[in-house]
Amino acid sequence: MAKKNSQAMEQFKMEAASEVGVDLKQGYNGDLTSRQTGSVGGQMVNLMMPEQQWKFQRINRNAYGHCTHITLSMVAGL
Repeated sequence: MAKKNSQAMEQFKMEAASEVGVDLKQGYNGDLTSRQTGSVGGQMVNLMMPEQQWKFQRINRNAYGHCTHITLSMVAGL
């Protein structure tokens, strides 16, 4: 079971690398920069935990004619 999970994670990592344009190889990747490897990890996190953000105006009910700007951020789990 653990081998199956690690193979799935390796496949996921390869797909994330191709999406951000990093030439990731099987095995040793010591020739990559920290920026490149970080972009792969960041893309993996973005795909696993997409953040959604909404911005809207709400009428301030306490003061006539005033609006309050609200930003709502939400992380949706898979």
